[in-house]
Amino acid sequence: MTRANRAYEDGLEAVTVTSDGLPDWLRPVARGAADVRPEQLSRFLPPESGGRASAVLILFGEGADGAGPELLLMERSSSLRSHAGQPSFPGGALDPQDGDPEGDGPLRAALREAEEETGLDPSGVQVFAVLPRLYIPVSGFVVTPVLGWWRRPTPVGAVDLAETARVFTVPVTDLADPANRATVAHPSGYRGPAFLVADALVWGFTAGLIDRILHFAGWERGWDRSKTVPLG
Repeated sequence: MTRANRAYEDGLEAVTVTSDGLPDWLRPVARGAADVRPEQLSRFLPPESGGRASAVLILFGEGADGAGPELLLMERSSSLRSHAGQPSFPGGALDPQDGDPEGDGPLRAALREAEEETGLDPSGVQVFAVLPRLYIPVSGFVVTPVLGWWRRPTPVGAVDLAETARVFTVPVTDLADPANRATVAHPSGYRGPAFLVADALVWGFTAGLIDRILHFAGWERGWDRSKTVPLG
């Protein structure tokens, strides 16, 4: 796991991970990320070899007019072959220019993909933690979740409608609200946490990470796990 105040230099633009200057409300997330183990986040862990290196940006902002903390999400285009129409964090596979997959490549990829998909200015994002790598069996991606603080927000929106249907933010209070939580049941037998927020059903890998972040940050509220939403 990447530790705070670590900077990477390899001839490309440096990416620094630091928790300095975070707002007080975000510090529980940084503390929870500091020592979490991969098996505490998901039962799907990377294979010893193989898998395509990728990264997602889990970006926390502060809502306008004192609305409180919020998360940036996007909804993938319904025409995509993989995860069509599904809400997700910005992110994608590493490109060669991103650098070392074992070093800061995932950090660069997360920021680059977020800029390409949502139009945000990555210079306004402070990376404050990196979670252990996880695995998405259906796509073969080995994913590094990168946690960011939207220190200087910029306008966002769908950059390419062929890939992204919309970009939106969700208040953390809505995500933690028991009324907005459920368990999804997929015909494959998969069951997992879900969130019914912002006219969207957030499930799968994205919902699993949100669920764990709420838990380890101490933001989780008791919810009815028997409330089921069928998929397919």
